[in-house]
Amino acid sequence: MRLLVAGVSRIGPVYTPTTHRGNGYGSAVTAAAALWAREHSSDDVVLFADLANPTSNTIYQGIGFQPISDYAHIDFTMPA
Repeated sequence: MRLLVAGVSRIGPVYTPTTHRGNGYGSAVTAAAALWAREHSSDDVVLFADLANPTSNTIYQGIGFQPISDYAHIDFTMPA
């Protein structure tokens, strides 16, 4: 979790090693972080997720997150 900015807490990135997936660890930690943020003066909690990943999206929506928008981040590198 990150420091509050304009009353908003940000969670991420969330990652579970392949060998530990399917046990609910990522879900539990994400839900607990969101609850803690809401209980400690955060107006909103945001989580950046890959909309192309149906597994994580199902999990995040199941614990109360809603998709708001989609965007792309592109880094351009100047030729040397």
